[in-house]
Amino acid sequence: MKKSFAGVCLFLLLVVALFSTVSAARVQVRISGWGGSDQPIIEEMLRLYVTPALEKEGITVLYEPIADDFQRYIVNALSANTAPDLFYMDIFWAQSLIQAGQVEPLDSYIAKSKLLKKEDFIPSLLDAFSHQGKVYGIPKDFNTLALFYNKDLFDLAGVAYPDEHDTWDTFARKLEAVSKLDGVYGLALQPEFARMGALAYAAGFKTFEQNGKSNLFHPGFKAALEWYTGLAKSRAGIMPADLGQSWGGGAFGTEEVAACIEGAWVIGHLKDQAPNLNYGATFLPKAPSTGKRGNLIFCVAWGMNKESKHKQAAFRVLEQLTSPEVQQWILERGLALPSRVALMDNPYFKQNDREAQANYIVFRGASEGNVEPFSFGEYGGRWMDPINEALRAIMSGELSVEEGLREAQFRLDQEMQR
Repeated sequence: MKKSFAGVCLFLLLVVALFSTVSAARVQVRISGWGGSDQPIIEEMLRLYVTPALEKEGITVLYEPIADDFQRYIVNALSANTAPDLFYMDIFWAQSLIQAGQVEPLDSYIAKSKLLKKEDFIPSLLDAFSHQGKVYGIPKDFNTLALFYNKDLFDLAGVAYPDEHDTWDTFARKLEAVSKLDGVYGLALQPEFARMGALAYAAGFKTFEQNGKSNLFHPGFKAALEWYTGLAKSRAGIMPADLGQSWGGGAFGTEEVAACIEGAWVIGHLKDQAPNLNYGATFLPKAPSTGKRGNLIFCVAWGMNKESKHKQAAFRVLEQLTSPEVQQWILERGLALPSRVALMDNPYFKQNDREAQANYIVFRGASEGNVEPFSFGEYGGRWMDPINEALRAIMSGELSVEEGLREAQFRLDQEMQR
């Protein structure tokens, strides 16, 4: 009886020890991104793909959505050492965290990975989250700019659709012709570098020169500024605000303009607000001086907390979050454009519908011509402010191009000397 009792006790002790070992081996990886529409998408992705792939390894994932200012949240959380293991890094401000030493370099993890290699991703996206030769973020999805045009308006005007062969000059002539229709303007001219900047890059402008300064009197920048603002002198272009709209996509949806320069984000807007609008999409026109087109990369990556206590487990989660299966799932649902090179030939892009074709143009935009990240180093959005104000003032007739350039350069120099 005593032996039997002792055996039972020994068995129970072994069971407790076994469960303690399993429990100790389990790791919870905290990840954080935006709230709103991102939350149900991420949670479903975790349920369908990430959790099944990692549960046998004892890795669980907790998504912590942030509904408010995410940049402020992550900066404060990293400073307070309460940040999650993985978190969104927007291309607009990622370099400030990277250069502050708060993000873990991923090169050593990538070198050992069987699921994730640098060459798997679009180079311009990976470069945007690199610093001094090291990779600090794996892009999860992205956007570029494309030219969206109203087929019905161009047909009504008897004008050929904009296409990939257009230069600024040929495109301007098409805009001038279609703007002769009653109540119709040509291009929605958002007074922002976030649109006009793609044209400046096409003409050879660089955000920062080798000396670290910005030269708005660069011939490419000046030419792009003159062309873009020059459209406002006729009906070939108009600022959305002059039509009571806050952005180009809004003006395009009302059919008061024949074209707009936007990213894939406009597709959902048109689907909801202008479902009957017959539109197409093509690449931005080429700069006559270079024969190249330009573009901006808008991108979000997953970054790893430098102080994470679960770095190996966090990287395993990162592998799954950016896996081919997950990106295929995201693409097929029209949620975002995937960052993996291999998906460029995906059957989705060959579908004969306007949404798929527009997404393909935006996807290709990351590899066409002079492509630059929508990022301005330590200056952030302050770098664009003088340019945006000059664009508005020039197009509203308050300043000439020369006056606007001088004012913007003066203010930008002051900002960069702070």
